[in-house]
Amino acid sequence: MSSNIPDSPKKLFKYIIDGIHLEESVEEIQSIAYLVMEHVFGMDRAEIILDRSINVSNSKEKELKEFIKRINTHEPIQYIIGKTEFYGREFKVDRGVLIPRGETEELVQLIIKENHGKKIKFLDIGTGTGCIPITLLKELKGSRAFAIDYDPRAIKVSRKNAQLHSIQVEFMLIDILNEPIPVQTLDVIVSNPPYVTENDRLQMKPNVLKYEPAMALFVEDSDPLLYYRRIAELAKSTLKEHGVLYFEINERFGKEVQALLEVMDYSNVQIVKDLHGKDRIVRASNSVNVLS
Repeated sequence: MSSNIPDSPKKLFKYIIDGIHLEESVEEIQSIAYLVMEHVFGMDRAEIILDRSINVSNSKEKELKEFIKRINTHEPIQYIIGKTEFYGREFKVDRGVLIPRGETEELVQLIIKENHGKKIKFLDIGTGTGCIPITLLKELKGSRAFAIDYDPRAIKVSRKNAQLHSIQVEFMLIDILNEPIPVQTLDVIVSNPPYVTENDRLQMKPNVLKYEPAMALFVEDSDPLLYYRRIAELAKSTLKEHGVLYFEINERFGKEVQALLEVMDYSNVQIVKDLHGKDRIVRASNSVNVLS
């Protein structure tokens, strides 16, 4: 055992916490430390509480110190360990995709609630890790999923995740701003498109700015509704009559997205707040059957 590393899980856990120098809450630092303990040493929270004596090899000491070094450069722990959790399931991640957020879990939960017991045909636009279509297929049994992304790195990751969960999703490499949707008669279209404006960069943390893919995050200040407008235009001819469009949105543009969809003759346009009371989801029904 290395003399530099504690031989007790509790002391080792504290050693990791003390080594992390980020401007984050105590809870966030502890959460990162738990993930390091699990990934490097294979210890869950119960094993830390039991606090049995352990031997830390030189190779594990080296791995641990490398983890802490990377964490202190603001690299997200999810990228370091190559995985994250979404809706209670594990998903592979790398720097080619955004790390799924809790707000997107709320979006998925709403779709599941409104389509409980149904077998739907749906499309996810800007799929990233594939967490949205994979989760929906797991929860809405018998449904059929399509997913598109402009970035081949994202398609690669999402296919790995579909394989991990034994789920069949038809992934397509498409630039939604310049190409049509190649699927018709959809019950649902869902999208968490780029919605962070360039002006919002000043409020963002270094772990996001330095490591997560900018093209999946940012939209020009001059046209913050770019993706919503384009997707809504395409959805008019690809959604069934009364099919539903679900968007995750920038909290600052809820009313604008709502107005946009109403002008485009969508019906039952609703803004849904997230758990923090912020405008986060807009859902709307396709009121015109353009397929008839």
